[in-house]
Amino acid sequence: MLTDYTTMQKVIEEWGAFRHEPAVYEEQHIRSLQFDPFAVQSSMRKGAPFELDLSYTRAMMAFQLFRSDPKDILIVGLGGGSLSKYCYDKFPTARITTVEIDERVIALREDFYIPKDSDRFRIVHADAEHYMLNAEPIADVILLDGFDTFGLPAGLSNQRFYKNCYVALRDQGVIVANLLNNDFQIRTYLQRIRTSCHGQMYRTIAWSGGNTIAFGVKQNDIPKWEDFYVRAKSIKATTGLNLTRHVRRMQQNYDKLLSIRNRGVTESVLQ
Repeated sequence: MLTDYTTMQKVIEEWGAFRHEPAVYEEQHIRSLQFDPFAVQSSMRKGAPFELDLSYTRAMMAFQLFRSDPKDILIVGLGGGSLSKYCYDKFPTARITTVEIDERVIALREDFYIPKDSDRFRIVHADAEHYMLNAEPIADVILLDGFDTFGLPAGLSNQRFYKNCYVALRDQGVIVANLLNNDFQIRTYLQRIRTSCHGQMYRTIAWSGGNTIAFGVKQNDIPKWEDFYVRAKSIKATTGLNLTRHVRRMQQNYDKLLSIRNRGVTESVLQ
């Protein structure tokens, strides 16, 4: 975070206060994609370009608790390619499809070492809202991380979009949505996801505290909490990701939901 006024003023002059276009921002060990000097869209460690730098991206990988062996992963929002690259690297038998609306973002793919299109990896230049229309079951995991300069677009957060995502899931699949905690509509988004997934929604908070990650699942038999903890331990052993805290957070939120439901309180207060 910039705290020196002179430095801040210089950055604004260099970027333009209302530039609102994607650009690569360089630091000593970090390369980031930003639409303005204060909001980081994507961050990459130069020494480990295929690893996940931001805590919310690591939290999104908790989908493995529900589905550990996806064959098709669909990602909405390319950014600097953090999610796309990680999934391509860590799930070698999966096909990775990323939908990105902004061709200027796609044009920066080489700056972030994003793989070229192949049989296993492709970037689709399209509006995800339209891409998901009338979709048949095409993915085991859908990662929703599509933002523009002003936040989460209405077309990627309405009830119809979340319903279309659910339809696009195969059985045993999971939707993962990244939501900003400072968005005043976050309760509405969570309720829409829960409705689209017939009540089967879990949520956690990223380590940084700025993001809520919601998981909507299309499964008849949800594992028991003790099974989730076992899975989290196994995932940490193989990938280094610590998902135990997210299991704990999901369990706390789920227990809170049950408690409030039993008292007959409206679900909207839970978010």
